[in-house]
Amino acid sequence: MPEPTPVALITGASAGIGAALANVFADHGHMLVLAARRAPQLKALADAIEERGHARPHIVIIDLGQAGAAARIEDELRERGVEPKFLVNNAGFGLMGLAASLDRAQQLAMIDLNVRVLTELSLRFVPSLTRHRGGILNVASVASFMPGPGMAVYHATKAYVLSFSEALHRELGGQGVRVTALCPGPVQTEFMALAGIPEGNFPNFLVRSAERVAQDGYDGLMRGRRIVVPGSVNKGAALLARLMPRRLVSWMLRTVARSDLK
Repeated sequence: MPEPTPVALITGASAGIGAALANVFADHGHMLVLAARRAPQLKALADAIEERGHARPHIVIIDLGQAGAAARIEDELRERGVEPKFLVNNAGFGLMGLAASLDRAQQLAMIDLNVRVLTELSLRFVPSLTRHRGGILNVASVASFMPGPGMAVYHATKAYVLSFSEALHRELGGQGVRVTALCPGPVQTEFMALAGIPEGNFPNFLVRSAERVAQDGYDGLMRGRRIVVPGSVNKGAALLARLMPRRLVSWMLRTVARSDLK
């Protein structure tokens, strides 16, 4: 029986940072498996990658928030004769608003996708990542470094992603597996609109393109970096958030929050 082909498995690959990461991995010669809910966008991305002369990505149309999604992905990869050398956990979403006012079920679904699914996929594929001496790129956020009044649950989920990734970086490093937390600041993608973040909420000097963030994340993973924060201003914000008292950070963020979050 032939050995499975190593691939880069990217979740949430239908748009934004996920699609940009798919392009970066493809441009560096990786065979891809793209997993997301929206079939038309995934097929269009696979077409575009193939048209640039790369191998056509495998596509898995799946709602990662559904029970058993990770097991189904593993089964599909096995049936196709591939297994992850790299895993990119990009799927996730955020919601802007006061936690007590936002829909509770939606916030719990956010925890499920941003935290549970990421954790399950990361642990499920450790054997194949180890065999191929590959790695995990977990897409966190600069929000990981600070409490976030106005996006409390989102900030908390990304704090988990950062902490979990840093720990795995240490635990799996001896097995030749790289683990990197990618912590971008604001990125102009559909994420903002879906989260309810108004256009122009962030100053332009904080915003980076999905393509630049994806390249920074890929480079950091390949270099074995523990944390990647794209952009000097965002790096400074993450550093300050770690040095300042958390009560002060929380007060500052609440102070600058929009008036409609009263």
